[in-house]
Amino acid sequence: MEKSKVYFADFRTSLTENLQQKLARLMAVAGMGDIDFDRKFVAIKLHFGEPGNLAYLRPNWAKPVADFVKDAGGKPFLTDCNTLYVGGRKNGLEHIDAAYLNGFTPFSTGCHVIIADGIKGTDEVCVPVAGGEYIKEAKIGRAIMDADVFISLTHFKGHENAGFGGCLKNVGMGSGSRAGKMEQHNAGKPSVDPSLCVGCGMCMKICAHEGLSIQNKKASIDHNKCVGCGRCIAMCPRDAIGCNYDESFDVLNYKIAEYTKAVVDGRPCFHISLVIDVSPNCDCHAENDIPIVPNVGMFASFDPVALDQACIDAVNAMPVNPASIIGQNPPCGCSSKDKFQMAHPDTNWEAALIHGEKIGLGTRAYELVKI
Repeated sequence: MEKSKVYFADFRTSLTENLQQKLARLMAVAGMGDIDFDRKFVAIKLHFGEPGNLAYLRPNWAKPVADFVKDAGGKPFLTDCNTLYVGGRKNGLEHIDAAYLNGFTPFSTGCHVIIADGIKGTDEVCVPVAGGEYIKEAKIGRAIMDADVFISLTHFKGHENAGFGGCLKNVGMGSGSRAGKMEQHNAGKPSVDPSLCVGCGMCMKICAHEGLSIQNKKASIDHNKCVGCGRCIAMCPRDAIGCNYDESFDVLNYKIAEYTKAVVDGRPCFHISLVIDVSPNCDCHAENDIPIVPNVGMFASFDPVALDQACIDAVNAMPVNPASIIGQNPPCGCSSKDKFQMAHPDTNWEAALIHGEKIGLGTRAYELVKI
């Protein structure tokens, strides 16, 4: 397979060009302007940051992307899907509150926020995965699939399950509805925490397979009837129903790659990753730790696999931040060349890229073009 081009710009500025202008120049040189945006709805997929986290990409980075689209005649919107875990972005209303709290308003970014899978995380489209080995139909937030053009804007960082959180994680896991996220994380079915359940029966009302029952004012799930759709998780007002998070890390990464393929197939797509504030954990945390390496720069490509590989290589070429978790507490027996293995030794970040290449999502072979 021919090498994919990945374009790179560092974070150095001048008196005539600030970082937002430099990002706009990177997008132009990388060919984003070749996409037909005229009168097209354009989803800009990013992470709004869990309240309390300060490592997420600031709205200042989203504005030049939205402006680029609008200047080309497009209709951009910022989007993400609701979370599976209990937190500040578990439903559409709280998710928008979190986005606004972290600065993502039409006044700062120039476009609106739309939570792609709706208020309860159930507004989804089942999308076939061409060549999928683990997922036959991905459950993707409807607004993401309604878009004519898809752009990812990713904060590149570590991740406690996937190894790193890059373009594939942002697109694949991030675009999944709550049921889609459960399908990626869970090898089985949801379960009920009886200490939180009050027996309200909301879960029974949403279940289409009679998989739930109430006994002694506590819900229980019949896994022989449950199909694992996850709708009860979204409906529970007490967060008593949850995912077991029991999928192996390798299979999780395979599923992330397949969900990414479902999102990008069949329409124009472009991907941007900013390797800045490289925290060891995901922006889903309500806190962030010291970056594990110094800031690197901004990357862009039409190929999400090549983009992630280029960002991985760039991070691993940087020195360890001595004040970070991998600088102060390096794990035994782990090569210092792999910063993400140092942060999370039990993970295997390569699995997503190997599988992504296998199913035709992209290639790990790339040519780095510096601007």
